[in-house]
Amino acid sequence: MNILVLKMGGSVLAKLPDSFYETVVALKKQNICEPVIVHGGGPEINQALKELHVESKFVDGLRVTTKEVLDVAEMVMSGSINKKIVANLQKQGGTAIGMSGVDCKLLQAEPIDAAGKFGLVGQVKEVNVSWLETIMEHGAIPVISPISIDAAGERLNINGDMAAAAVAEALKAKLALISDIPGVMENISGKEIVHGQLTKVEIEEKIASGVIYGGMIPKVLSALKGLSGGIKESVILNGLAPEDIKKYIEGKQAGTKVVMKKEEEQHV
Repeated sequence: MNILVLKMGGSVLAKLPDSFYETVVALKKQNICEPVIVHGGGPEINQALKELHVESKFVDGLRVTTKEVLDVAEMVMSGSINKKIVANLQKQGGTAIGMSGVDCKLLQAEPIDAAGKFGLVGQVKEVNVSWLETIMEHGAIPVISPISIDAAGERLNINGDMAAAAVAEALKAKLALISDIPGVMENISGKEIVHGQLTKVEIEEKIASGVIYGGMIPKVLSALKGLSGGIKESVILNGLAPEDIKKYIEGKQAGTKVVMKKEEEQHV
């Protein structure tokens, strides 16, 4: 299978035009590739936490997840957001199935740190690949909320970018991190530019200098982690410009491609 995992960040979800979903459905219907969606839900989770008076904070771009926060995150991501995405895809003539990492042990996880710095936050140990392949073979687009489950049956919250990277790695797929900006941007001599490609070394330097910060950090780190595993390719694309997805699929320049080394260095 030629598979493209699309990670849709919470900040972009409310802004995505109908043409984005139309493009994703077309990828499936025209047999261009098999799209798999993994989504977040940050802003809606923040709003729900505020309305329910549940305290929440972030460390290194990741949400610290208490049991109370996890309950709200699951309600928002596995409930309303997941079903909205499914509905939007089906509105464009597609067939989609919404699920979370808990269903059929889709995303089996373990705590991300023994010290509990991040609370009930996990990292993916195993992906139920056969379940995803069955869904795709039956003509549907999987839509995945990153709430996961551990060996003891306890739920864990997984950063959406990291969950998407794990799914792409398990499926040996390409990974497109969908954002609401054109890619990794930097102000150079007073002008905002979009980096067409960034290497591991360049990313590390730009994180250290503060060019890459906040929610973009787990995006680029997830892309890099996947490249060291089974991901074929990683790219950060602008979901507000669905034509960028088509450009990327066609091999044209779009967004910021994340690579371990520059192409010329890989052949040395």
